[in-house]
Amino acid sequence: MEIGFSSEERQFREQCRDWLHANVPAERRPMDAIDAIDFDKAWQRTLFDAGWAGINWPVDYGGRGLSIVQQVIWLEEYARAHAPWIGANFVGVNHGGPTLIANATDEQKAYHLPRILKGEAIWCQGFSEPGAGSDLAGIRTTGRVEGDELVVNGSKIWTSFAHVADWQELVIRTEPGSSRHKGLSWVICDMHSPGITIRPIRKISGQTEFAQVFYDDVRIPLANVVGGLGNGWRVSMSTLGFERGTGFIADQVKNAIEVEELIGRARANGMIRDDRIADDLAQMRAEVAALRAMTYRNISEVIRTGQPGPESSVIRLFTSELGQRIERMAVTLMGEAMIDFAYGDDDAVADYLRGFAATIAGGTAQIQRDIIGERLLGLPKSR
Repeated sequence: MEIGFSSEERQFREQCRDWLHANVPAERRPMDAIDAIDFDKAWQRTLFDAGWAGINWPVDYGGRGLSIVQQVIWLEEYARAHAPWIGANFVGVNHGGPTLIANATDEQKAYHLPRILKGEAIWCQGFSEPGAGSDLAGIRTTGRVEGDELVVNGSKIWTSFAHVADWQELVIRTEPGSSRHKGLSWVICDMHSPGITIRPIRKISGQTEFAQVFYDDVRIPLANVVGGLGNGWRVSMSTLGFERGTGFIADQVKNAIEVEELIGRARANGMIRDDRIADDLAQMRAEVAALRAMTYRNISEVIRTGQPGPESSVIRLFTSELGQRIERMAVTLMGEAMIDFAYGDDDAVADYLRGFAATIAGGTAQIQRDIIGERLLGLPKSR
């Protein structure tokens, strides 16, 4: 691929910068999911009305149909403008919607896609389970076919935004006696259905962003199955590909900006004179550059094949672990001010505490290493 941007792409960057400068909310996004839900919906609606929602979605489905290079430009400017995280809209916009576009029926697309883009319907992801974690093939939640419905029983855990969600991308075992990746189905679950119980999980940072979800004879129409009964593994792989391939580009850009800000902070408070801190910051700057190169390589692969490959797991793992080191450095540079920290007063401590979840979200670090070992390095399967 050509490294650099064309004149049209540079012009597009100016358009992004101008719109963000005029429209980024002055107020901070609330940190707790319940407190933030109205903010998230309003910001998503603002993006939609201006044509910036679903920038990677096809125009036929209400998106902007931008190239992946333009997506990167938008995300870079978005991070530089300190625009708010899309929060509760993350699942629907970044991988729920794209999964529907790739696998759903016309009826499913017509109903759900506009609501996702406008911020009218919040989605969550029902993949991880107690006892299985991010091992998708270890799913035990079942869906029994009765007439034209599935009767679902089981439990999911670490479900981000479940307590504020309207719909869920839910993977269940619909073939009795099946094991591992066989006999699974990907279904659209109405989170307001009778039989669903949601217990929010309070994190160490004080926020309730995750939840455990219980299903007790929850009835879901067979019409909500995406990609056909028993094809859940294939559909789920496309979901995870979208999530790991492009869903975290914004995090990478945020990491790059934060490292430069930390270097400036260390120079300002004199801590840059500590050789250990200077070395660590230099290492982070180099790793950010390496991550950017890997991302551009992955983008080149997506342009060539149309789908992110298993290489996206390298980027996902590297992004999350580098992010944790950056957040730890931010707290270190606070010095004695960290002792007087009160929740909500400084993003650095809250980001540091939230960062412990980064190597769990979207598949644990161990799962990413399994994928890298098996699909990229050709090592024997671990299970």
